[in-house]
Formats: sequence, structure tokens, C-alpha cells
Amino acid sequence: MSPLKCIAIDDEPLALELIKTYASKFPALQLLHTFEDAIYGAEYLKKHVVDLLFIDINMPDITGIDLVRSLDVRPMVIFTTAYKNFAYEGFELDALDFLLKPIDFERFSRTINKAIDYHQYKQNPKSASSDSIYVHSEYRLVRIVLEEISYIESFGDYVTIHQLNEKPVATLMSLKKILEKLPEKQFRRIHRSFIVSIDQIKSLHNRKVQLRAGNELPIGDSYMQLMQEWLKP
Repeated sequence: MSPLKCIAIDDEPLALELIKTYASKFPALQLLHTFEDAIYGAEYLKKHVVDLLFIDINMPDITGIDLVRSLDVRPMVIFTTAYKNFAYEGFELDALDFLLKPIDFERFSRTINKAIDYHQYKQNPKSASSDSIYVHSEYRLVRIVLEEISYIESFGDYVTIHQLNEKPVATLMSLKKILEKLPEKQFRRIHRSFIVSIDQIKSLHNRKVQLRAGNELPIGDSYMQLMQEWLKP
């Protein structure tokens, strides 16, 4: 895979130097430029295609949030900030991650590995997503391993992904939309509020599905016949 082309925009020279130092330790990154002036950085992005953008949220001329929002073509975005309370707008812009200043190298490393994985996923979704999907949760991109999914539950505009060995993950998405991301042979909708992993079904009884983990989920009337057909030997 070719190195990820990236730039960094931050009005703090020391923050840019730290990103430059960290980025130099990753052969998978090619840091093309750094900008202390957000306007110059924005002009560069309008004329050049980059894969990844490091950008500070709080800058004097324009916020990182507004700059990213203004881009017609958005690269993967990693926001950097000195504040623990992340801006909700960053979530709306599908940020890859947020890094809290001063940036720790181990935390930086985890984020870069995530960026590399997600870039591969975007380049070839059929191949890269064979074992996982990506969703946005708690202001960052989260990788969900398909085999870890027990069931998915809908709550209004959100869905909660219940996993076998990890904590549940909530994401702003409809049940229909997340179903489109999942392999049809592995996951099925059984109710207007539930999707299950076929491998996790233990039994079917009295219009309910019992999962191996012990959860019991209802089957909607319109899905009952389909469930019986799916589970035929």
C-alpha cells in the first residue's frame, strides 16, 4: 500500500513539530506539509488531494471544525485539541478520531493504525470488511469485528451493537442502514428493532429467539416465516 499522504494544520508550532516527529516514525505516513496558518492550509487542501488531515480545533482565523466543513472533498480527519469536551460538530463530520494535547505517542500510534485500516477498508470494502465494519461512536471511528456481534438493537435514531466480549457500541444510524453493511448470510433482521447474528442463535420458540449468550429477543410477525426458513437444516 502506498503511504498515506497527509498534512497538519495547527497555529501552535510545537504541536506541529510533535506531529512531524511522530509521523516520521511511521513508514505508512507521508507528511507533505504543515501549516500554522489555517487559511493557507485550506487553500492547499482545495488544490491537492490528501488522504489524512491532522487539524487543531481551536485556531484564531477559523476553527478546525469550520475548515473541514468547508471542504468539498474531505480526507480522513484527526482533530487535535487541548480541551476534553469535544465539539459535537466533529461527530457530524465523521472524524476518524480526536487526540488530546499534549499528544501521547502510544495514543497517536493507535490512531494511525486505525487510519491505515480504515483507508484499506475504503479502498476495497469487499475484501477489507470481510471480518469487520466501521461505525462512528463517541466522536470517533470504531472497528467492530463481525464475529463479536451478538445482536443489534434500534433506539430511535440510534442503534446499539451488542458484542460478545466487548462493551456495547451506540451509533447514529438506522437499523436498515447498518444491515446494508452486514453480510446477508451472517445477519438477519427479526423485528423492527432487532438484527441478530445467525451463528449466535441457540433456539427458536414461541415467537422468540434465544441467543447463546442467554438473551431472548422477540420475532416480529412479518419475520416469523422467514426465520423458520432461514433456520431450516
